[in-house]
Amino acid sequence: MIFELERENFSFPHPQYAEEDGLLAVGGDLTPKRLLTAYKHGIFPWYADDSPILWYAPHDRFVLYPNQLKVSKSMRKILSTTLFSFTYNTAFEKVIANCSKIDRKDQDGTWIVADMQKAYTELHHLGFAHSIEVWKDKELVGGLYGVLVGKVFCGESMFSKVSNASKAALIFLVQNFGIELIDCQVHTSHLESMGAIYMPQQQYLDILQQQDLKPDGLQRIPTVLHWDK
Repeated sequence: MIFELERENFSFPHPQYAEEDGLLAVGGDLTPKRLLTAYKHGIFPWYADDSPILWYAPHDRFVLYPNQLKVSKSMRKILSTTLFSFTYNTAFEKVIANCSKIDRKDQDGTWIVADMQKAYTELHHLGFAHSIEVWKDKELVGGLYGVLVGKVFCGESMFSKVSNASKAALIFLVQNFGIELIDCQVHTSHLESMGAIYMPQQQYLDILQQQDLKPDGLQRIPTVLHWDK
């Protein structure tokens, strides 16, 4: 069942009522209050320029536990060099702009439309949306961004201009910020190869309910993790 949202009402129907493809509701707006309410309840916007705002809550969530991240030997070798350097929250607008331009398999156009970029940039300025930047020779070559709900990082998108840059961004996120779970939202073979798995919707919602949603929660806490061989 697809619900129509009212601009004056920021509540959402329960994610269990989403359609088979995860579509739950239509309409509303992209104000910080609505977006934060959505993420706290396992819901995210995903739509195109010629569409109204669509809200999704997949029944099977694609997630990654940091301690299950798979890092190949070749990737570990790259990370042991000075090929890439990393920052976070220093070029959010450039990261989201680059993510919107990446060509993706079986997808025409982008869901990171101008209004989405504006909305998430506002969330960033409020301290709720965060970016990881990957640099090579002082050029931004990769990165990712998302919304932090307690210790759950709700990943929105990533990009790579050179080989392995987006993988490096994800590894940097896992290694340095004490994240307990990364919500990948929907399946990609790229993330599956790095250890992402499906989680039942209710299990994901239970984890979210244990999280405190607060600004500026992405603090660098280097973590020692042992990669799979």
